[in-house]
Amino acid sequence: MQLQDIAGKTVIVTGAAGGIGRVVVESFVQQGAHVAAVDCQSKVMERFQQKPQVTPFCVDISDVDAVEELVETVENRIGAIDILANVAGVLHLAEVDALTQEDWEQTFEVNATSLFIVTKAISRRMKSREQGSIVVVSSNAGRMPRMSMAAYAASKAAATMYTKCLGLELASYNIRCNVVSPGSTETDMLRQLWTDANGAEQSIKGTQEAYRLGIPLQKLGQAQDVADTILFLASDCSGHMTMEDICVDGGATLGV
Repeated sequence: MQLQDIAGKTVIVTGAAGGIGRVVVESFVQQGAHVAAVDCQSKVMERFQQKPQVTPFCVDISDVDAVEELVETVENRIGAIDILANVAGVLHLAEVDALTQEDWEQTFEVNATSLFIVTKAISRRMKSREQGSIVVVSSNAGRMPRMSMAAYAASKAAATMYTKCLGLELASYNIRCNVVSPGSTETDMLRQLWTDANGAEQSIKGTQEAYRLGIPLQKLGQAQDVADTILFLASDCSGHMTMEDICVDGGATLGV
């Protein structure tokens, strides 16, 4: 997929050290963008330190001051931020009666509160320029109840609605805000759900006792599937789209 309008733009990708985030960074680079790869994991420095067009930052995006410093540094050293791809996310599995308050709070801190912090800092600068594109990775779990995923699903539902509200506020400034909601995507986060060697097959088939449908396309999603959708939403190809939530889950939520 070639999107000529991405070339030369400055992009921030959060969650850059993760399975989807890494592919998102590489995909923007292939389009000629200059990317600030952000993650709280130090491996983001090792992974991108020697890559042209990528500047890695090890930053905790739940820290307001650290985010402000990050955004200011990117704007001064790389360029005015044109695109934000917010990919950062965490998953804690537990039924509600076993879910700790610490896990609940961390899930919302990363999946929802950090999103607020990052988008507030970046959109303020985008508004002054009256241009920009924000793409947030949520989850199809934000649309459909999931057993043992109450914190994750609730936080992702919050992230989705927050992004739509932000998009409504920013529309008059020519800033678009859209959501990508992946389903079962072949990453380390998905693998932690598997209990045996048949995990992939079970994800595709579904789990009747957990009231979870399978995947009609009969395959797991790949990180590139998500990255390609992010690129589309970040580019001028989706220039008349904002406040949209595109589900990339092989039909698992039946278009709900």
